[in-house]
Amino acid sequence: MVFTVFKNRNTIDYVLIDTYSTANFWYAVMVGYLCKIMRLHYLPLLRGGRLPERLAKSPKICKKLFKNAYINIAPSAYLMESFQQHGFENVQLIPNSIPLDRYSFKKRFPLRPRLLWVRAFAEIYNPLLAIKIFKKLLKNYPDAQLCMVGADKDESLQTCRDYAEKYQLPVEFTGKLTKEEWIERASDFDIFINTTHYDNTPVSVIEAMALGLPVVSTNVGGMPYLLHDGVDALLVHNDDCEGFIEAINSLLKEPEKAVKMAKNARKMVENFDWESVKILWENILR
Repeated sequence: MVFTVFKNRNTIDYVLIDTYSTANFWYAVMVGYLCKIMRLHYLPLLRGGRLPERLAKSPKICKKLFKNAYINIAPSAYLMESFQQHGFENVQLIPNSIPLDRYSFKKRFPLRPRLLWVRAFAEIYNPLLAIKIFKKLLKNYPDAQLCMVGADKDESLQTCRDYAEKYQLPVEFTGKLTKEEWIERASDFDIFINTTHYDNTPVSVIEAMALGLPVVSTNVGGMPYLLHDGVDALLVHNDDCEGFIEAINSLLKEPEKAVKMAKNARKMVENFDWESVKILWENILR
């Protein structure tokens, strides 16, 4: 990242830095410092759901990185509010976007107990909870299915495989798929579950809503800012297996409710269409 910025320093006007909260945070710090030396405008794109913790943990370094930024781009009201509360005024909300016309809405009726999970296999996203939910769901729905899509980040995938093997659970692990591949797989499933411990505004959830998948998610981080419980999704507490089971059961028993929720979700994610979001970017970079 540092080398790329240095190499292109004479031909660029802005540097957009994907900024997370753990190891990648230090890459953002280094790139931001280099940009300041070379007098380049840089814009941290606030991706990490745990960035509020980073603001509290590393206040001096955060002040240098974010105060000197041209603008800090927050993809959620959650992070925008958090940064403003820490005294950063140079923050603008620009949501994550998708090309909405590539996502065909599918009405799922009647609803089947077929669960889809799409995320990197990392502890912060709590993938093991998805399998525990599936294990309990099988007791009442022996035809239930669970498909988990994503690359391994910290050996969580092996932990999930071992758990599924131990209890002989027919979980499908696809590994990393292209966008087109997982969207195609999504047509075979009826409920999207997001089990994360920490979150911001995940594109995978926005995509699921665009596809017509009823979403059940933990209510952590930016999720309550993105999802409206009982209106366009169902929210449960962090690491609450029973809460997920109750929410999934309510959808399966009231499929009309699930369809209405999915339609509301599709309408809501129209705000994330690139054709609308790009105008916000043009206003900054023009």
